[in-house]
Amino acid sequence: MSATPAWGDDIEDARAIIFSGRDVWLNGAFLNGGVLWSPTALEEDGLLFKFLLSGGLYRYDAGDLGGERVIGSQWQVQVLPGWHVKRGTFEAKVFWGPEYQHNHLSPDDPGNNLRGGKFGLRFSTELWDEPTDTTMIAADASVSTIDNNYSARIGFGWKILDQFYCGPETQVYSADGYSQRRFGVHVTSMKTGNAEWSAAGGWSVDTSHRSSPYLRLGLVQRVGGD
Repeated sequence: MSATPAWGDDIEDARAIIFSGRDVWLNGAFLNGGVLWSPTALEEDGLLFKFLLSGGLYRYDAGDLGGERVIGSQWQVQVLPGWHVKRGTFEAKVFWGPEYQHNHLSPDDPGNNLRGGKFGLRFSTELWDEPTDTTMIAADASVSTIDNNYSARIGFGWKILDQFYCGPETQVYSADGYSQRRFGVHVTSMKTGNAEWSAAGGWSVDTSHRSSPYLRLGLVQRVGGD
């Protein structure tokens, strides 16, 4: 449920970025990691390649099994070519490519369309802008042909102590009849050397009527450049 963590403008001449993330809430915990690579510098317009590997555990009550608790494990891999455009402080990245996803359920739930392994196509986009010297807007969206699952997020922020951005965010995720909405606060672009950290936390509400806190952590590390 996590996109590539956003980066700010301090990535001059970087050719690649290594990223990772963690996403935890009451009924699930996921990890992701990957590489974003460009044949030219990442701050320039041009071709991008994104490789992402993620996995985790989740649980739900299956209606087809009389409300029995099901524990699911999921892993997926995405190989996404894309394009990057930068105009001043505005950046847009668009990706489109194949993915493979595998879900194992215990006990087995024949009514869950995500069970087993499936190939699909995924489209995703990531946007970043700094309308003023002290504000930012970040948004991302992703949709897959695997049971039409999708996610979207938007966050606003204000620069704090000239070190990082902090502000509200909202997010939605949906797959095979399940959906989750989140409302929280994010901290973005905390820099330590060539690395940038991000974090978010708040409250989630889902279609299983299970509300809970959520926590998301992200790290990007640039490779190459000055």
